[in-house]
Amino acid sequence: MTTRTARWLAWALWGLFWLIMGCTFVLGLGSGVGTSPGEYVQLLSFATFATVGALVASRHPSNAIGWIFCALGLGLALVGFADTYSAIALVTRSRSLPAGVYVAWFYDWSWLPLFLASVTLPLLLFPDGKLPSRRWRPVGWIVWGVIALGWIPLALLPGRFQERPATNPFGVESELVTLGSQAVFLLFPVLLIASMAALVFRFRRSRGEERQQLKWFTYAAALLTLTGVASIALDSFAGILVPESVFAILVAFLAVAVGIAMFKYRLYDIDIVISKTVVYGLLAAFITAVYVAIVVGVGRLLGSGGEPDLGLSIAATAIVALAFQPVRARVQHLANRLVYGKRATPYEVLVAFGERMAATPATEDVLPRLARALAEGTGAFRAVAWLRVEDELRPASWWPPDREPDHDPVPLSGSGLPLLPDVSLALPVVHRGDVLGALSLTKSPGERLTPTEERLAADLASQAGLVLRNVRLTEELLLRLDELRDSRKRLVGAQDEERRRLERDIHDGAQQQLVALALKLRLARSRALREPQRADDLLVQLQAEVQQALQDLRDLARGIYPPLLADQGLGAALRAHVRKAGLPVEVELDGVGRYPPEAEAAVYFCALEALQNAAKYSGASTISMRLSGENGHLTFTVEDAGRGFVPESTPRGAGMTNMSDRLEALGRVAHVTTGHFAG
Repeated sequence: MTTRTARWLAWALWGLFWLIMGCTFVLGLGSGVGTSPGEYVQLLSFATFATVGALVASRHPSNAIGWIFCALGLGLALVGFADTYSAIALVTRSRSLPAGVYVAWFYDWSWLPLFLASVTLPLLLFPDGKLPSRRWRPVGWIVWGVIALGWIPLALLPGRFQERPATNPFGVESELVTLGSQAVFLLFPVLLIASMAALVFRFRRSRGEERQQLKWFTYAAALLTLTGVASIALDSFAGILVPESVFAILVAFLAVAVGIAMFKYRLYDIDIVISKTVVYGLLAAFITAVYVAIVVGVGRLLGSGGEPDLGLSIAATAIVALAFQPVRARVQHLANRLVYGKRATPYEVLVAFGERMAATPATEDVLPRLARALAEGTGAFRAVAWLRVEDELRPASWWPPDREPDHDPVPLSGSGLPLLPDVSLALPVVHRGDVLGALSLTKSPGERLTPTEERLAADLASQAGLVLRNVRLTEELLLRLDELRDSRKRLVGAQDEERRRLERDIHDGAQQQLVALALKLRLARSRALREPQRADDLLVQLQAEVQQALQDLRDLARGIYPPLLADQGLGAALRAHVRKAGLPVEVELDGVGRYPPEAEAAVYFCALEALQNAAKYSGASTISMRLSGENGHLTFTVEDAGRGFVPESTPRGAGMTNMSDRLEALGRVAHVTTGHFAG
């Protein structure tokens, strides 16, 4: 059957249902037979079956549930028509309509196969229209056999009808017919129990979408079953009859639950509905049991004669008031275990996570606790807390600990969250518009997220924003501390190396020159009287060497801290230095004034280091240096037109490291791009 044919057939059956119901309504009005409120409720129940059946059959024609509901709707409509027709023909207006006895005969037995089909087939076949497994085929065959053939002994059972003043026109006096009808009634509870067992079996092994659908159906079926048990108990012990309209409403709700489960189950949170129903139902049973036990039971023992006793009523009320809160807590715990199993409820997860965060745990415990809360609250196979490091998302923690994710860092692009591999749900963790990380969870194969689990994950992600920001700030602070320690070590090493260099320069330069001068002065003194001319030449030579030694000492002093920098500032010191450079250097000054000595020294030596690197490695013919000062801030840039390099892939040498350390010691940052150095 094609989808189009199935759609036309389904809605044709739905239209036929309303045609029969319309005929029933018109027949009742025309004969003066009124319609009671209970009958209107039954009409609603019948219409619900027919409508849900048409919806399911038209959209999922291969699913037997839709066609079964269509057949049930039509059958119920026919039974309703037979009820009204036979009542008019045999009761209100005797013999006013033809074939009243035969219609009453149909009405007398037709309820059984419909009732058996409505309470067994959905239990066996929901939600995919198939039996739970091949082992349940015998149960299915027996159910279909009783539905198809069980009406025969009931239809042939001789005697008067139960609700109509007529006898069975097709009655057969036979023990076989009697035994057959008894067997049908005996098989009915057995088949009902077997069908419920099939539903339990299917529910226990269900996962994901199927489990959510079964929750809706099981909830409605359980309400109907418990109402039936309560009705029997009330009738047996208190003589109270539950109105048929109540059962009609519950049957209609069963059909509605099937429709929700087939189409819209993800829009409605059945777990909360089940939990609240269990809580309120058990609390109502507790209050009723206490009242009956004290007022009725104790009253009979005291011989009150069945009259209500005010004192006992007050005592029952007091006991209920005192025990209500402890009983409610235990009932709520029982309901949570029934709905959520061993894992915590979403509310408990959020409360526990907030309490743990309020306890100011160590930084290394924050992300594991976050991942654990996400995994335990959603029943996920694995939950991962991702942390943003620069422009990447990296898995920082996961739960359970033995299920480590096999993920490489994922690059961030734009403000959205990238596609994370092998996850059922991924949510960004945002704080003040900044993406700080992400939360991801992976369900077991075949399981899908419920709306409650999605909301829980979203709530945890919203709460985790401030947490991840604190973690990130702490990690950045620790990283800065490590960098500070390393830079201090490098500075101390550079200072030691500078001292050794100065010692070598003084020893090999000025000291040797002075020693040589002392020797030559001694020689000039010894020759002054014997060889005056040679002594005079030697003194002239000594004068030149003294001037050279003085110049070397001045150069050495300028290398330590140039006096011109202290006297006239950066501009004069740099211009004096570049005049002796091997390459043409253009110096531009824009609003540069005087600054603290440590700042001027750092910029001066960084600029010299940058000039030296450019002259040594760039191969450029010219170099430009710009210094600008604005609002008390000093910036400098050294550029060349050389070959350039790639900063990300080029190892940093001692010069680059020294420049970064000098600026970072002042709380500033050095920026290196292809072709120039800036600070």
